[in-house]
Amino acid sequence: MYRFLSSNYAELIARCKAKVSLRPRRAATQEQLANGIPLFLTQLINTLEAEKEGRMAESLRLSGPSGGDATKLSVMGVNAIAHGKKLLELGYSVDQVVHDYGDICQAITDLAVERDAPFSVDQFRTLNRCLDNAIADAVTEFNAHRDATLSFKQSTDENKRRGVLAHELRNYLHTATMAYRALETGTVAPGGSTGKLLERSLVSMSRLVSNLLAEVRGSAHATEEDGPAFSLAAFIADGASVASLDAASRGCRLTVAPVNLRLEIAGDRDRLLAALVNLLQNALKFTHPRTEVTLHAYAIGEHISIDVSDHCGGLPKGSAKKLFSPFIQRSDDRSGLGLGLSIARQSVEADGGVLSVKDIPGKGCVFTMSLPRRLAPDARP
Repeated sequence: MYRFLSSNYAELIARCKAKVSLRPRRAATQEQLANGIPLFLTQLINTLEAEKEGRMAESLRLSGPSGGDATKLSVMGVNAIAHGKKLLELGYSVDQVVHDYGDICQAITDLAVERDAPFSVDQFRTLNRCLDNAIADAVTEFNAHRDATLSFKQSTDENKRRGVLAHELRNYLHTATMAYRALETGTVAPGGSTGKLLERSLVSMSRLVSNLLAEVRGSAHATEEDGPAFSLAAFIADGASVASLDAASRGCRLTVAPVNLRLEIAGDRDRLLAALVNLLQNALKFTHPRTEVTLHAYAIGEHISIDVSDHCGGLPKGSAKKLFSPFIQRSDDRSGLGLGLSIARQSVEADGGVLSVKDIPGKGCVFTMSLPRRLAPDARP
């Protein structure tokens, strides 16, 4: 058999590739084949040759005993492990591992029948042993690597989820703390806008905790696709009131352009407000000292645009695409988690909007929330 395999090596590989090409979502690549069937076929040939010459120890070293060896991998087992791992990295399922080795067995059998090349029972037994050990080692590695990959992904996703919760709670707590300190000085009345700001922050924190408890209990429900419409002007005023305290503490100016009172937007108001506050706090964090951050909301066709502009000096070349990735931070300031812009984009997109950034080199950035427009016909300008 080893002479037959050696003489027809190229033909057998070609037949395996042809079988692979017929399966959906799969093409034999040089990357996948590097530690796959060609190397298995070479080691099978070497195993058969060693057995023909009576070198049984070499045969077992190459392909392992029947049933495999849990304490020491054969040369073929090492190759099979690499093959199984590579298939997982290329995005294929465990059945593909088995099919790959089944292809070579079928190719050998078909070609032997066509060429009328009879094999002994012992040779077929060796072939089956090699296939059995290779499949077992490849599938074992495939499953182990897949489990490790899934575990890592689940851990990463859970870490991100906790990070989002911590980020939002920290923002509301920061706002509540500044509002409380302003009230503590006695210069503002508890019943005024600062008192309302403190109340809204506490309510928002309570909502986050309630949602978390509902999730833990398994009773969280998906929100409606279309939330109720609400006043754009009031929405902008609320976002500005939250950010104004932060602006004052940083020595910056927050300028808010007038908003058409007839304009409305729809969606999850709390979620969208958190996104706007994230943008404002981000702008105030990075704008240069004693510069201005502007908030401008206006209608363009069927959409509402909300611009947050700063004077940060512009972005490093090529960094705009990375700004919305989680855990990416723009400076050496590590007081945050690098989640604000990522959360803001997810929140805007959840209500059918788009969040983008425009870099103005040498000046600053303009972050824009674009949301579906609503018009309130009974409102007064």
